[in-house]
Amino acid sequence: MPLPVPDQLGDLPYAHLLTPHTGRLRSDERYDTALFDGGEYTDEAAGGATFLECAFSNVSLSGVRLRQGRFNEVWVQGSRLVACDLAESEWQDAAFLGGVLAGIAAHGSALRRVVFRQCKLESVNLRAATLRDVVFEDCVLRDVDFGDARLTEVTFLGSTLEEVRLRGARLSKTDLRGAVRLGLSDGHEGLRGALISSSQLFELAPQFAQALGITVKDR
Repeated sequence: MPLPVPDQLGDLPYAHLLTPHTGRLRSDERYDTALFDGGEYTDEAAGGATFLECAFSNVSLSGVRLRQGRFNEVWVQGSRLVACDLAESEWQDAAFLGGVLAGIAAHGSALRRVVFRQCKLESVNLRAATLRDVVFEDCVLRDVDFGDARLTEVTFLGSTLEEVRLRGARLSKTDLRGAVRLGLSDGHEGLRGALISSSQLFELAPQFAQALGITVKDR
C-alpha cells in the first residue's frame, strides 16, 4: 500500500513552521523547516548540506551538486531536477510528487521510506544504492540503472518501467506485480527475490531464456 503522503503543502505536519528560503544553496549548510517555493537553482554547490522538514514546491534545480546531502522529512512537489549530483546522499521519510528527475547521479545513495508519486525518472543512476520501503506509484522509469543496488520492500504500483537495468541487483520482498509494464534491458537474474505476476512471467519468458542461454525454436 502507498505510504500516506500529503498532496498539499498546507497539510504537512510542519507546514506552520516553514520559513521561505532566499539566496543560494551552500555546502555543508543545515536547512531546518525551510520552504523553497518556485525558485531556480543552477550549477550551485551544496554538497553535504542537510535538509530537515523542508518543502520544495515548483522548484527547478539544474546542475546542482548535492553529493552526500541528507534529506529527512522532505516534501518535493511539482519540481524538476535535471543533471544534479545526488551521489551518496541519504533520504528518509521523503516524498516526490508530480516531478521530473532527469540525468541524475544518485549512485551509492540510501533511500528509506520514500514515495515517488506521478513522477518521471529518466536516465537516473541508482547503481549500488540502497532502497528500503520505497514506493514508485504511477511513475515512469526510463533508463533507470539499479545495477548492484539493494532493493528491499520496494513496490511499483501503476508504474511503467522502460529500459531499466538490474544487473547485479539484490531484491528482497520487492513487488513488481503492480507495474503496468516491466521493460528490462539487462539483469534479468537480478529479479531473484522479487514478486511478479504470471502475465509478467509470460512476457519476460523470452528474455529469461536468452539470459539462460536457452534456444527456443518451434519445429
